[in-house]
Amino acid sequence: MTDQTKPAQAAMNASERLEDYFHGEAERQSVTRAMFNEAASGYDRAEALTALGSGRWYRREVLRREGLQPGMKVLDVAAGTGLVTEAALALAGPEGQVTALDPSPGMLAELRRKLRCETIEAYAESIPLPDAQMDFLSMGYALRHVGDIHRAFGEYLRVLKPGGRACIMEISRPGNRLGRMALKFHIGVLVPLLARLSGRHADVKRLWAYYGDTIEAAIDPAQVMDALRRAGFDNVRCRVTLGIFREYTGTRP
Repeated sequence: MTDQTKPAQAAMNASERLEDYFHGEAERQSVTRAMFNEAASGYDRAEALTALGSGRWYRREVLRREGLQPGMKVLDVAAGTGLVTEAALALAGPEGQVTALDPSPGMLAELRRKLRCETIEAYAESIPLPDAQMDFLSMGYALRHVGDIHRAFGEYLRVLKPGGRACIMEISRPGNRLGRMALKFHIGVLVPLLARLSGRHADVKRLWAYYGDTIEAAIDPAQVMDALRRAGFDNVRCRVTLGIFREYTGTRP
């Protein structure tokens, strides 16, 4: 096996491992919704351990750098417990408007405990909003959980105003085997253990193990950028930080 084919083979093997969780789109939605609901109350603590304390600063800096400004109307897709939503609210300010969308009622319940904004229970592939409503669309570390990125990106383009911008943050698969093993151990073993020892009762172990497998199975960044262009986005770019954190951006013409 050549060096060029090893990452593709690793992704294929990881995709097969996802079959341990579900078979088909309908089962994927029900299984993942249950996992997110179960882990909702312990999610923020586990995420903070995953990010090693840099998450809040990094999310806000990414949104600011990619153009989120005061007064904007923002849609945060796959908002979860509101970690990216919180940063968007701070940047949009009192004159702005932020809407959080997520398919998990448990995650949205946690979000509403902390933040005051409109929430929508829905999937990225079917956003129940009119056309050309938003100035900015964000998505934080959830693209690999989307069943059909082409439908999702088509929806993103539809709800953005002309000139509106999409910013998708994601964790990508490290380029070498040692890096992949270290990331998988950190996310799938160490973080759930520390979260449990911290006294939180929600069990995040299964969700974080699934996280590790979805990172391994994530589609190639070039395919993500191609899908954004096919959906109709202009100025498609991908910025990489520390070799694993990616920011995909594009603008509606």
